[in-house]
Amino acid sequence: MSRDFFGTDGVRGQANQEPMTAETVLKLAMAAASVFSRPGGHNTVVIGKDTRLSGYMLEAAMVAGFTAMGMDVVLTGPIPTPAIAMMTRSLRADLGVVISASHNAYQDNGVKLFGPDGYKLSDEIEAEIEDRLKRHSAVLPSADRLGRARRPDDSTGRYVEYAKGAFPRGLSLSGMRIVVDCAHGAGYRAAPAALWELGAEVISIGVSPNGVNINDRCGATHPEALREAVLTHRADLGVALDGDADRVQLVDEKGGIVDGDQLLAVIAEGAMAEGRLRGGGVVATQMSNLGLERYLERRGLTLARTQVGDRYVVEHMRAHGFNVGGEQSGHIVLSDFTTTGDGLIAGLQAAAAITTADKPASEVLHRFEPMPQVLKNVRYEGAMPLEMASVQKAVEEAEGRLQEVGRLLIRKSGTEPLIRVMAEGDDPAIVSNVVDELVGIIAATQKA
Repeated sequence: MSRDFFGTDGVRGQANQEPMTAETVLKLAMAAASVFSRPGGHNTVVIGKDTRLSGYMLEAAMVAGFTAMGMDVVLTGPIPTPAIAMMTRSLRADLGVVISASHNAYQDNGVKLFGPDGYKLSDEIEAEIEDRLKRHSAVLPSADRLGRARRPDDSTGRYVEYAKGAFPRGLSLSGMRIVVDCAHGAGYRAAPAALWELGAEVISIGVSPNGVNINDRCGATHPEALREAVLTHRADLGVALDGDADRVQLVDEKGGIVDGDQLLAVIAEGAMAEGRLRGGGVVATQMSNLGLERYLERRGLTLARTQVGDRYVVEHMRAHGFNVGGEQSGHIVLSDFTTTGDGLIAGLQAAAAITTADKPASEVLHRFEPMPQVLKNVRYEGAMPLEMASVQKAVEEAEGRLQEVGRLLIRKSGTEPLIRVMAEGDDPAIVSNVVDELVGIIAATQKA
């Protein structure tokens, strides 16, 4: 079965254009309901979203699709993606849905699906949903079997308590000044509340969503705003979430950026010291810096790499018994607490490490010197550049140049029409030259 709709993180596209139209999303809901409904049972789906304007349209379409198939719907409103994963399990629902394009601009939107266990769906289940979507094979129930929709009283409060439960008992953030940038997204209420209730002095930015400002020069993908706020307010730590709050970037008291690789090192080393680390190391993707791998090796830990996408990190963690994993981009998965990336919970672990060490964030959160790494994107239309002989030859030559001193990774984005070219190595000049040459060759294929 093919996967024409699903990418590395659900279905995504520009709002009000295929596949992110009300009609297609309604049909997607019906197809998903036909896969997850239990015959004769009480079937429930939990639907959350971020703050994009198009979320209203897509939410209504999904409610129509699920209720038409006899599923009851719980609507949480704007809430972090990991909160939906948690509530799907907590409410014993059959399916969880997040309407979000994560770190993308407001013009885009997407649909992420979680199974009753709170984990993202496997490729096989996504393919089955696609097959039913294409065949329009849903069997409609009778009028008396239609579903109902309701909004629970305090979904955000429920998630805040859940996130606080992942913070070490006996610790407090009292005396710590933290700036949190919520990207005008799904975490704009939950993140400041959790930090304040744990004792921190909280300075909040990116907490005034208007439907079109999500991820706009703020949040985890644009930490410059957080950096400025940390320095201005002389804060001890800065925490930046993305639009759906499943990833995080940190800023130390000096304005230094702390990415997901550094955070993985901090969390893994702390868990190892406390005897809580399972699997003998960390799971990360092909994008994680070679510096992280070498740092872990010096401490007797392994770095298992997967293809890009936090769902693949989670799959490897579950299959091989790891409890710490994530991506350089800030998707941090701590399976002792969560089933997916959770920016707030990961940020709380960093705050706990700083509190425990009683040292500045700049000393606690920078564990290794990253190897020089360059990543550039090339937008494409129509023909797939990576299938062209000229590009394949250039890639082979570039791999030869880096064979002894680094590595090369070229891949198609799973969420946008982009080719991502990444290289890293001991010699920054060679790394930069390799990436620039490949980007130029790939770009030239779009002008032909």
